[in-house]
Amino acid sequence: MAVNLQTIKDFRNYLKSELKGLYHEGEARAISDTVILKALGLTSLPELLMRQTEKPDDQAKEQILVMCSELKTGMPVQYVTGETYFLGCIIKVNPGVLIPRPETEEMTWLIINENKGFRGGITDICTGSGCIAIALAVHLPDARITASDISAAALLTARENALKNTADVAFFRSDILKMPPSRLPLSDIIVSNPPYVRNSERTQMRKNVLLFEPPEALFVPDEDPLKFYRAILDTAVHSLRPGGTLYFEINEALGRDIYDLMKSKGYTDICIYKDINGRDRVAKGKRK
Repeated sequence: MAVNLQTIKDFRNYLKSELKGLYHEGEARAISDTVILKALGLTSLPELLMRQTEKPDDQAKEQILVMCSELKTGMPVQYVTGETYFLGCIIKVNPGVLIPRPETEEMTWLIINENKGFRGGITDICTGSGCIAIALAVHLPDARITASDISAAALLTARENALKNTADVAFFRSDILKMPPSRLPLSDIIVSNPPYVRNSERTQMRKNVLLFEPPEALFVPDEDPLKFYRAILDTAVHSLRPGGTLYFEINEALGRDIYDLMKSKGYTDICIYKDINGRDRVAKGKRK
């Protein structure tokens, strides 16, 4: 070992130093603390700060150093630790599923707040890790939640996440671009965070996203960036009850296009919500 690492404080400083070329100082500090919390089995930063003078055991030291090596390749910290948090739920993540974004949390929280006490059926299309469906099941316990994805690997992770969070969600595999409309259950709410990043926008994305996250869950062709939304709206003719609500997470540059598409399909009360950064992020509409 090139440096003398004894206490938890030593490891915190070492990690921040190793990561400062990849991340801004504040982000490097947060990532370092996340890694050390994971290795030590702690759950809160105050607890970590109170124990800074303690010495980790050999197993924890080795785990911290291994995770540091993985982080230096650019691997996102959520993949390194194998988990993240989403509206109070612990969500297992791996390179077979997207890492849940804060914007997705915002959309899910909007759904929860607008539908408190809801007892109907909700279908989550393109569920990935299952984070949306699981959070809805936890926060809307009287709802019937169904979730689908094209990826068998993603569904395996989603089912594990449902068990981990004691969430009652029925998962099934489907390709929304090809499946018959009858494949989806009749629902009162449909929600989806489908692929929506245009191929031309790759250059604007961080390297660790491009290298490690599944591209099929992110990107759509520039010539047809709304293809998933169109397919979901066409399917919703048969699977969303009249008067039901549809929620989409959207590309910030395509809010007007999504609005026009939903209007052309006969939806009413269409709203485009902005995220915490003031960007168009969620589309909502009601089926006549």
